[in-house]
Amino acid sequence: MLDKIKFHLSKMKPLDAVIIVCLFVASFIPHVVYGIQLSQIDEDALVYATVKISGEEVYRVELSEDTPHETMTFYPAEDQYNIIEVDGTRIRNKEDNSPDQIGVRKGWISKPGETAVVLPHELIIEIHAESPDGTEIQDDEEVIIPL
Repeated sequence: MLDKIKFHLSKMKPLDAVIIVCLFVASFIPHVVYGIQLSQIDEDALVYATVKISGEEVYRVELSEDTPHETMTFYPAEDQYNIIEVDGTRIRNKEDNSPDQIGVRKGWISKPGETAVVLPHELIIEIHAESPDGTEIQDDEEVIIPL
């Protein structure tokens, strides 16, 4: 085992290590940007959760301490269902009949910018922050990457 490590290290050039370190540091950039974005949200901002099915908003709720516990069921198609649960300042996809259960495993979301997605059902739960006058705080620009 030690021989294999020595062999691979002998094949590395000095610039390879620099590139690896740069890529490692760059992998944390999205976390830094998200943290900066969250820090710019005022304490008096209103936090909303929206549930969209096939791009159409079907449910919207303000997430606050006063929001009552609520469970609702959506049927994106005849043989599909999603049970969405709201509990105060958080929301989750409690149960669905999708094959991978990725939306269910995501768990509770509560911070602006977080999403929970169930691709087979085309269901998206998004958290948004709005100023008290009703204007959205975050940029909601869609980024399209050409293939």
